[in-house]
Amino acid sequence: MLYLELFYVFFKIGLFGFGGGAAMISLIQFELVEHHQWVSITEFTNMVAVSQITPGPIGINCATYAGYLASGNIFGSAVATFAIVLPSFIIMLILAKLMSRFKDNPYVESVMKYLRLVVVGLIAAAALLLVTPESFGENCADWRSWIIFIAAFAATKWLKMHPILMICVAAVVGIIIY
Repeated sequence: MLYLELFYVFFKIGLFGFGGGAAMISLIQFELVEHHQWVSITEFTNMVAVSQITPGPIGINCATYAGYLASGNIFGSAVATFAIVLPSFIIMLILAKLMSRFKDNPYVESVMKYLRLVVVGLIAAAALLLVTPESFGENCADWRSWIIFIAAFAATKWLKMHPILMICVAAVVGIIIY
């Protein structure tokens, strides 16, 4: 019965947790601490801290950790993790099916064209947020950082260098220069 409850709770969180993992934390806290009382507020705080420092999305990490705390075993972790991911998976399957059916529709093509522009804008905005004094020196005037940035951009864009390889090369160059 506990596993069904875990599945239901985390499926619901995955379905209604708009805004990503950080937005899910309040839903997870309500369900785990207040509603079901599976964990204490101290355990919940520790769970969020560990979920933030471990690799992966914080919402999924919280679900994995919470499933273990609530059940006391790895099966509970697996159930909670599967349940929080399942709604997104189902929605993406449905959207992929609809996209394959309507991909030649002029309205869908138009929407996709503008969505691509929005994605480019969001990526550019995220990149601009990284142009900080910590990354590029006081007043963003550290010419060495700019050269590494431009070289990495050029190598990825025009030389088609794999992004992970580019990150490694840029790290080595940064270590050598600085």
